[in-house]
Amino acid sequence: MNQSANSATQGVLQVHGLSKHFGGVRALDGVSFEVQSGHCVALIGPNGAGKSTCFACLAGQHQPTAGQVFWRGQPLLGQTPAERQRLGVARTFQVAQTFEALTVLQNIQLVLRDAKPLSWWDRLNDRQPERAQQLAAQAGLQALVQATVADLPYGAKKRLELAMALAGLPRTGPSLLLLDEPAAGLAEAERSDMMALVRQVASQGVTVLYTEHNMDAVFGVADRLLVLMQGRLVADGLPDDVAQDPLVRQNYLGLDFNAPKVANQDDPHAKAPGGARV
Repeated sequence: MNQSANSATQGVLQVHGLSKHFGGVRALDGVSFEVQSGHCVALIGPNGAGKSTCFACLAGQHQPTAGQVFWRGQPLLGQTPAERQRLGVARTFQVAQTFEALTVLQNIQLVLRDAKPLSWWDRLNDRQPERAQQLAAQAGLQALVQATVADLPYGAKKRLELAMALAGLPRTGPSLLLLDEPAAGLAEAERSDMMALVRQVASQGVTVLYTEHNMDAVFGVADRLLVLMQGRLVADGLPDDVAQDPLVRQNYLGLDFNAPKVANQDDPHAKAPGGARV
C-alpha cells in the first residue's frame, strides 16, 4: 500500500524520514507520512513496532536521530510545550494527567488558552468560567464540574484530560491534537464514549493523530490508518483497505480479523449543535 495514497494535497502535518535509534536498535527507521487538515488518523501496530517511539518524537518527548516534522510549514522538533501550544498543537498522555486536588472546572480553567497569567491575588474560579463550562459539557462532564478530580472514575479523568487539551487550542483556525492511547485502561462502554468524543472533535475541524491498540477504538473512528512494523511504515490507507492488507493481516490483525462495528454511533456527544467547536 503506497504511503502517499491519501496525500493528494499537501498535509498540514508532515513527517519526513523520521528515525530513532537506541544504541544498535532502530526503533524508527525512516518513517514518512502526511496528515490532512481535519482528518482523524490512527497510528497502530504490534508491540515493539515503534508506534510509541514515533508518537513520543512527534509529541516532543524524544529527539529523533534523524528526520523532520512540520505543522503547517513550521518545524515542530525542538519546540517547547509552550511554543507548540502557540502553534495550535496539544496532546494527551496514555495515563491521564490531571490535577487531583482541583475540581473538574478548575482543571480546565487552569490551562485555558489566552487566559491572563495567574497572580497570587487572582481567583482561579474567575478565569473564563463560561468557556470552561462549555468544554466540560463537550466532554460530558457538565454534572461533575464541581467534583474533586481525585474522586472521579478513571474514564471521567480521561475525558477531562481531553477537555484540558482542547482548552489549550485556539477556538478558531487550524489545530492539531495528539492523543496517546486515548482509550487505554477504559472498559468497552467507556472506550465507545471516549472515541465518540474524539470523532466529534475531528468533525469540528481539529486534526487528530492518535495511537491505539484497541481495534474497536480504531475501526469506525479513524478516517485513515498508519501501520508500523519493526520501525517502518508498512501500510497507509483507508481502514477497510488496511484491514484487507495481506501483510497487516498476517503479522498484526490476524487472518480471521473482522473490523469491529461502532457501538456508539448515535452517542449524544457525537455531534455539536451546528458543528461548531465549543
